[in-house]
Amino acid sequence: MTRRSAGILLPVTALPSKYGIGDFGPEAFKFGRFLHDAGQRMWQVLPVTATDPGCGNSPYSPTSAFAGNYLLISPDILIDEGLLTADELKKTAEKYDFSKTEEKADYELSRAFKTEILNAAYKHCIKGNNSDFRTFIAGTEWLEAFALFSVIKQVNGGAAWYEWPEELKHRDPAALRKFKAEYSEEIARQEFYQYIFSRQAKNLHSKLNELDIELIGDIPLYVTRDCADVWQNPEQFDLDEDLNPVTVAGVPPDYFSENGQLWGNPCYKWEKMEKDGFKWWIKRLQNLLSMFDRVRIDHFRGLAAYWAVPYGEETAKNGEWVDVPHEKFFAALKENFPEMPFWAENLGIITPDVEELRKDYNLPGMLVLHFAWGNPADNPYAPHNHTRDSVVYTGTHDNNTSRGWFENDATEDEIKNFASYIGRDVMDGYIFTSEVTRLAVSSVADTAIIPMQDYLRLGAEARINVPSTPSGNWSWRMRSDAIPDGLADRIKAACKLYGRV
Repeated sequence: MTRRSAGILLPVTALPSKYGIGDFGPEAFKFGRFLHDAGQRMWQVLPVTATDPGCGNSPYSPTSAFAGNYLLISPDILIDEGLLTADELKKTAEKYDFSKTEEKADYELSRAFKTEILNAAYKHCIKGNNSDFRTFIAGTEWLEAFALFSVIKQVNGGAAWYEWPEELKHRDPAALRKFKAEYSEEIARQEFYQYIFSRQAKNLHSKLNELDIELIGDIPLYVTRDCADVWQNPEQFDLDEDLNPVTVAGVPPDYFSENGQLWGNPCYKWEKMEKDGFKWWIKRLQNLLSMFDRVRIDHFRGLAAYWAVPYGEETAKNGEWVDVPHEKFFAALKENFPEMPFWAENLGIITPDVEELRKDYNLPGMLVLHFAWGNPADNPYAPHNHTRDSVVYTGTHDNNTSRGWFENDATEDEIKNFASYIGRDVMDGYIFTSEVTRLAVSSVADTAIIPMQDYLRLGAEARINVPSTPSGNWSWRMRSDAIPDGLADRIKAACKLYGRV
């Protein structure tokens, strides 16, 4: 029988730190100890892959399916590893104004600071015993192409790869050899960033496991067009001879959106992926599972069938459903990952075939309590309709905080239904947050995950993301003094009461 458990959702970027953005350093270890003291067995994070300021630094618009976001590297650990001196860190940090970053991450500032710090660490590395770094380079298949992609992009002023000179856009071997020779130092530094990221991510994972805490990762189904993988492996994506998309991803019109959602990510060539045994996907998941215990698959329904829209359309209306060879794909996953350590994001309108696929492989689905109160009687998100093979949330990174939802988003009917459901009046967002958190923890679902903002009773100012808005997201940070005394004990007591400790 599956063990009941509980955990907390908090992006790594949202951790406190002195350097403009959360990282894998001391505050991450401190949060791990808090989780342990609170009787939690899981820490769920958002994707940690490389991001692009042009996509609003969204972790769901990665510039690589493999490479990590070097902004998450901890300068403090670089000192511990002898790759940086305390004096170097102090003098560099003094050049940057982090005074306004305690509650909001500053990606641009952090990117400039981390680049300078990491370049200093790189110099220490190549002067010392760098055999481990060389081993990492030799054993990491995707690394050279990503480093090359990153440097070509820099040299071309940040332009997307499909706007590069033709010989680089089409990966002409002679042109790539010439570029590598000219920019070998810059390429090596990019490889070093990934080496350090990998070391620190795996170290955090190991430390959490020592505390009996699982680290839960997240994988976006699609990658962006301007991505190292699309440039390196265009044959795996639905592109024409000039490397322009033929079809792009989205979702069809529904009750909530008359035009559907046009995401613009290039669709996969599943027939090509099938021929090589889905190697790209297997390697992608193997890479993630070297850092995480389980992985949530975003937009899981896209692994059964996906909505393909002709490139150039202004809305998602004129797309069509295209089947994925899911039987062969999931058989390959099962062969390579016998325990199938995946969760399925199955929110929204999900057809029976998608749920059947999820259940066939015993993949937990998601339940979000914010969605339960319009008509609770037959609503699958209402607690009396929950099933054990699920992960229940109050809200997710795409929702408002629970207090923010009550204060800004909930309708009068939803508030009345919720009050009737729990048998008491709900006068404010604080009471709602407390009660909806209790409902999540008490659910029959095997796993309950609560966003940290809800345990802190924070409002809309602490929201992570507002879908379909291009900027202002992914920046909320937890203050260093945010966790009050006694919170860990209160969380543990509630989880114990409902059999989650």
